[in-house]
Amino acid sequence: MSSLLHFRDRSLNLWQTINRKKRIDQGELLETPLKRCLTTIDLTLLGIGHMIGAGIFVLTGTVVKAEAGPATILSYIIAGIAALLSALCYAEFGARVPKAGSAYTYTYIILGEFWAFLIGWNIILEHLLGAASVARSWSASFDSLFNMAIRNATLNGLGEIHAAGLSKYADFIALLAVIVVMVCVATGAKLSITVNSIFTVINLVVILIIICAGLSLAQLSNWTDKGFLQKGWHGVFAGAATCFYAYIGFEGIAIAGEEAQQPSRSLPIATGSSMAIVTLLYVGCSAALTLMVPSDTVDLAAPFPAAFAFRGVNWVKYIVALGALSCISTSMLGSMFSMPRAVYSMASDGLLFSIFSRVNQRTQTPIVAIVCFGLASGFCALLLDIDTLVEFLSIGTLLSFTIVATSILILRYQPASSCQFELKSDPEATREDDDDDDTSETKKIIEASQAHENIGKLKTRFRNDPYLSKLSHQHTTSITIFSMITFIVIFAILIVFPSDNEFTWWRIMLLIIFASAITICLLILMLHEKNVSFKTFQVPFVPFLPTLSVFINVTMMLKLGFVTWMRLLIWLAIGLLIYFVYGMRNSHENKGLANYADLTSYGGTDNQEANLPKLQETIQKPQPQSAE
Repeated sequence: MSSLLHFRDRSLNLWQTINRKKRIDQGELLETPLKRCLTTIDLTLLGIGHMIGAGIFVLTGTVVKAEAGPATILSYIIAGIAALLSALCYAEFGARVPKAGSAYTYTYIILGEFWAFLIGWNIILEHLLGAASVARSWSASFDSLFNMAIRNATLNGLGEIHAAGLSKYADFIALLAVIVVMVCVATGAKLSITVNSIFTVINLVVILIIICAGLSLAQLSNWTDKGFLQKGWHGVFAGAATCFYAYIGFEGIAIAGEEAQQPSRSLPIATGSSMAIVTLLYVGCSAALTLMVPSDTVDLAAPFPAAFAFRGVNWVKYIVALGALSCISTSMLGSMFSMPRAVYSMASDGLLFSIFSRVNQRTQTPIVAIVCFGLASGFCALLLDIDTLVEFLSIGTLLSFTIVATSILILRYQPASSCQFELKSDPEATREDDDDDDTSETKKIIEASQAHENIGKLKTRFRNDPYLSKLSHQHTTSITIFSMITFIVIFAILIVFPSDNEFTWWRIMLLIIFASAITICLLILMLHEKNVSFKTFQVPFVPFLPTLSVFINVTMMLKLGFVTWMRLLIWLAIGLLIYFVYGMRNSHENKGLANYADLTSYGGTDNQEANLPKLQETIQKPQPQSAE
């Protein structure tokens, strides 16, 4: 019996440990060893540069020829709307928690440490492989100007590599490109963003020239002869799933939030603006390409140069080559800029090795994280095949999007006592000059976090109802949210995996049952009070938009192949080993809880509130180390 009790206590302690949540004090809300130097325009251009990347010059041709035809326009619009739902969730958290780490930090605050580590570990993988895949694209575009002479010379000199998942040849140009961008990022955020902004402006000019030149050569017969929806709506939605990859770069805006001058204002504006501009660019390029040439004649390797050559306008191919190199460069810079900041954020919390949290005093960048993970990305670019890289990117990103959307639901409906999203006032800060930028920005975010006491409770007009009053339990909203997520997963499985490729009567009945269950969960949430007191940006139409975002992301994840899921599990296994061996013990929240236990042990649990001021004075979260 005693052994069972001991096992129960240890299990309960482990569960409480992995679900501990991050608390942010007012004094450290805007405090950072990084340099807050990025404006709204800087963040907008960062998002545009990260998203347009290789998508326009590579992805568009693939979707047009293999999946949607002229209806690629609709595919980009649908994918843009789906991505916007996730972007809105990121914008709300980014405005309220202007810290590096993006989805990792948000999850740490709302759901707990273990779930945050999983998301952060996936974000690192996303940007590490993202930079590597874009570097391979940059190398191929550069080599195409010399008729692939570099690739041929490498094959002749070193021979061909014969291994599954590896490239046929070692791409030293891709490795060199990663190293150059790594050095640029290490010199400082402002220089990196300035370079990104210059290249992004060049990209926009080149893309506008391509769109205008393409539309001037338009032939409406390319849309009418075989029809606009040449492969039906199935092709449109299949194309949308592929096009979704083109939008994932918006996450870089949230990751850069710790270096924004006015995060509560800049992040929502930059996210919305960059999403709208990029969607218009993708739609314009798709229209120009499909109006110039029939969709079944599009060249997959070089869609735009081949299309202009087909119409006899050869001079445009040089502009296209310039645009491709410039766009891909900004996309690679975006990944390399975001990756070390995600590493830095986790290391600053003690979940990764502390050496990665060291910030160079002169450049104010996490130099060790940049070099180590930059070289890892370069090694992947050197040896891994681009198809292997690209197919592995989406799953971690979609998982992050799903967790963030779920966190929005929890934050809106959880009682303040259950959700540790608390920002404590600092008496010293209130005595500062109101004209100070940091102080006024902090006050704005602090005021935005004040919530009324009825959050998560049944609305007043329903409390006396004999049936609805049973929903007044404080955990009702939590149970409802997680039940709804479960129903969504099952519903998506029934849609994605029809065993006989047909929707039989029993499958349709199950779809109706789970759709009804999801609807009931939404209605239950609507009967409860939600937190609408935020003064910073907030996602509209909660709980509907976050729920729709979860459904879209889960459906797209289920469409990914078995091999991709296995690779993700291997990566997660490595991460879990690091967490349970190092992170769980060295977590700064763990040290805070230990000090808290010491303070409360003398007076019992009844004296916890009385001891809280002493606790706040005693527990000082270690600052990230600095390195010369």
